[in-house]
Amino acid sequence: MDQQKKGGSFIAIATMFALYAMCGFMTYLAAPAGKIWGGCPGIAGSTTLGMMGNMMNFLAYLVMGYPMGMVLQKFGYKVTALLACGSGAAGILVQLLSGHVDLGTAGGVPAAWYVYLFGAFISGASNCLLNTVINPMLNQIVGGGKKGNQLNLAGGACNSMFQGFSMLIVPMVVGEVTAQTKFADVTGVLLSAAAVFVVATLIIAFLPIQNPTARPKTVVYERSALAFRHCLLGVIGIFLYMGVEAGIPAATSSNQIKDLMGGGDTAAVVAGSLGMAVFVCMLVGRMLGAAFGGKIAPRTMLLAATGVSLALLAIGVGLIAGNVSMPFTVAGKVAGETATVNVPVGAFCFVLMGFCTSVMWSVIFNLSTEGVGKYTEQAAGFFMTMVVGGGVLPLLQSFITDKVGFAVSFIVPAACLAYLFVYALAFSKNVNTDIKVD
Repeated sequence: MDQQKKGGSFIAIATMFALYAMCGFMTYLAAPAGKIWGGCPGIAGSTTLGMMGNMMNFLAYLVMGYPMGMVLQKFGYKVTALLACGSGAAGILVQLLSGHVDLGTAGGVPAAWYVYLFGAFISGASNCLLNTVINPMLNQIVGGGKKGNQLNLAGGACNSMFQGFSMLIVPMVVGEVTAQTKFADVTGVLLSAAAVFVVATLIIAFLPIQNPTARPKTVVYERSALAFRHCLLGVIGIFLYMGVEAGIPAATSSNQIKDLMGGGDTAAVVAGSLGMAVFVCMLVGRMLGAAFGGKIAPRTMLLAATGVSLALLAIGVGLIAGNVSMPFTVAGKVAGETATVNVPVGAFCFVLMGFCTSVMWSVIFNLSTEGVGKYTEQAAGFFMTMVVGGGVLPLLQSFITDKVGFAVSFIVPAACLAYLFVYALAFSKNVNTDIKVD
């Protein structure tokens, strides 16, 4: 019986790792894909409008996050995972359609752009479902605590690998985005992603995924997960963290960084490579976190990560105008081209922030749900709702860039990191131990 239980846990863990990877790819494909629409008449020149696809992707978390927590609570992990993969394929196909229809203009922009935004919203709903399943399942399979944190960090490494790939694939395929670049140019990328979701749906349908913790059908929820102070403040923390996780790679691979390098196809690919490098650092950071997470207290890990991130951010903004010449051999549209590119020194500091942000999601989730018992699934729903921060805060950062300047816009991630530092330092302890949790 023990062997059978271990086998089922292994299958569940492997499946969650695969879903982590899929979620990472589709979440961060929205920003580089949106830049293609950002070159269209009526949209060109606006950093803010170019980020609207990313915003719609994350807006789905606000709308669907809490309901998806209830879906998980009512129907269990397997059904929720199936819904996630099915809607993921649908969202990609709607986005794909937007690149192959001519609907004229609406509000001064291509009407097909709104179709793309709707597809991005559906994809965001899929990602919301996936995350709703992944985090509590991995955390509870091993009983939470340091081991739960360690397992989520290992799954996060898969997430980071595919996040980075999504940042690079679009500039590799289309080069520099111009008025002639069309969304249909990434048809192959989207079809491949849709195929992965379809295959995953079929696989999950036959996997014996069980709920990690059986809740009695008669369980009574006297309070809310937000009645726990550390959970409430952690939910706010996830909103702010997502602004950092999504905002830093987007800024690092932005048109402003590309322009600082002189523009052109090579600069576009190099900027995309810098964005990918953030996620490579996150991948390495999560692997290290998985290796040593069982030995380091989550609170200590979050304090260190936020403190170092604030230091790197300050140095990066201070050095953003300074350049270092580096040779790059790029692939994709400009395959084999070798050029010397003046890369902003500050961009490397932003890249290094990936090591720090890599551990923050799982640590915040772990700290915020520690000791909440039967309210864990409900808390996961609230967490998914606040992932909308990954759309709202980068959009705010883009707006500040358009109105005030690129360097000033980094006040947004700085404020987010300062809050998380204070949360780790003072507000992550459960002070509501009187609430019944079983």
